[in-house]
Amino acid sequence: MVDEQVGRGSGRGPGRPREERVTRAVLDAVVALVAEQGMGAVTMDAVAARAGASKPSMYRRWPTKQDLVIAAVESRVGPLSVPDMGDFRAELRAVLTARLEAYRTPGVDRLLAGVIASAADAGAERGAYGESTARVVGETRNIFERGIVRGDVRPGIDVDAAVTLVAASLVFRMVAEQRMPDERLVDSVVDLIGRAVGTPP
Repeated sequence: MVDEQVGRGSGRGPGRPREERVTRAVLDAVVALVAEQGMGAVTMDAVAARAGASKPSMYRRWPTKQDLVIAAVESRVGPLSVPDMGDFRAELRAVLTARLEAYRTPGVDRLLAGVIASAADAGAERGAYGESTARVVGETRNIFERGIVRGDVRPGIDVDAAVTLVAASLVFRMVAEQRMPDERLVDSVVDLIGRAVGTPP
């Protein structure tokens, strides 16, 4: 999705493959630097050197380091699309399983920890982080809303709270508790959320 957003502005087909390769190289460089040295190692100079990209081209895509870090996060933990499976528990499991696989990618734990810390900085543009989070959890929200319409999620539930509980479960285990989430946690979250908001079978 990030590549699509970047390439959209060019309007010329032949240039897009190269732009997409540069985008991937830059975002991969961010993740690698964070995995090896932490968020403090991410500077425009360091990323450009690692990716073999020019700083002017990077600034055209990502005017600030914050924009670059958010794009790197979304390249690993971006928006999902889950088909209607006829059961919100199955759909919820699909979202959590996809996130679990993404979180196992080297560097993603430090990347998420860094972006959470960056979002709390006094000078951070909070709207950008909020918009990114909304994109990332959008499909989880869709699952609950679709479940309400379908009838296997109780009407009147606090969807915002339910989405927060789902999104936070794996991230808190990984970032705060310093333990990699696993399938058992996914099963427990699906069961607990299902009991809390689901309608009787």
